[in-house]
Amino acid sequence: MVLKKIVHLFFIVSGATIGYLYIPYIIRLLEFTDLTWVESPFLGAALGAIILFVISYMLADYIVDFLRWIEEGLVKIPIGDLLLGSLGLIIGLVTAFLINLPIQEIQIEFVSNVMPLFITILLGYFGFQVGFRRRDELMNLISINRKEKKKGPSDTEGLDTHPRPKILDTSVIIDGRIADICQTSFIEGTIVIPQFVLGELQHIADSSDVLKRNRGRRGLDVLNRIQKELPIKVEIYEGDFEDIQEVDSKLIKLAKVIDGIVVTNDFNLNKVCDLQGVHVLNINDLANAVKPVVLPGEELMVQVIKDGKEQNQGIAYLDDGTMIVVEEGRNYIGKTIEVLITSVLQTSAGRMIFAKPKLLEKAL
Repeated sequence: MVLKKIVHLFFIVSGATIGYLYIPYIIRLLEFTDLTWVESPFLGAALGAIILFVISYMLADYIVDFLRWIEEGLVKIPIGDLLLGSLGLIIGLVTAFLINLPIQEIQIEFVSNVMPLFITILLGYFGFQVGFRRRDELMNLISINRKEKKKGPSDTEGLDTHPRPKILDTSVIIDGRIADICQTSFIEGTIVIPQFVLGELQHIADSSDVLKRNRGRRGLDVLNRIQKELPIKVEIYEGDFEDIQEVDSKLIKLAKVIDGIVVTNDFNLNKVCDLQGVHVLNINDLANAVKPVVLPGEELMVQVIKDGKEQNQGIAYLDDGTMIVVEEGRNYIGKTIEVLITSVLQTSAGRMIFAKPKLLEKAL
């Protein structure tokens, strides 16, 4: 294993350096022997290298496991978070170096030797934390500056010619209509599918519940169709937000980081995005917008399917699935009748139409 050999080499070099600098001094201090060649720094280097080489065999496996743990943690961190955290660390270290220059001139040993180390560690830590925790603001600032530079003199103020990435949530993937919308080219820009959404889909597809398992597999089939059959760019976001547990919260965080738009049909996620200032596209809103317009006073031919919640109500449906509540329509269940629209209720959850049989209207 290459990493293990590097650890051994590090111990050998460190042992040789320590032995070269300190072992002759220790021998002279202890007055171990009168032989001068024993105090040779090269002999001390060899002795130090051998000692630490033997110690490395006892510690190498633990050190390699620790380094592997650090490596896995760094790989999971999104590249933007890692870059901004490193940038903050560098700024903190440079600031500490400039502060330490005059401090090292002070003739007090504690101040000149210990304080620079303390300041370097402290400012390096604070720099990394500021860069890492304020990454959203920094990314948005960079994005805004880039957009302003791309605008020419003839550009209209506020016009963005570069479509923002669209982030799909689990519900809209399972729903399946997003594939048909992408096929019609109504959605522009890159489709982003986060890795944590794929993980949730896979978990649903592996569920012991038959209904959940079928929904999860349908979602995976929809993603496969979008990626392989449709002329649209699809990217898998490999990063994750370990400090956030809920998938919806991770989607909102990702939208802020990459300046993207969440695509969903989840009413609650839609509201949370609005509250946090994240742009959202709701498939249900789009479906309601393209439904045929029905106005009070119009007449329709419908088939009453079942009874409603209230007394004497009947329920019918339009071809697009819109529910029609027919007052006094319970007696017409199973029949096709002409109804008169009395009112239309429009919400983000859907459209509901209220009507009454035209035969009753004529009777009145």
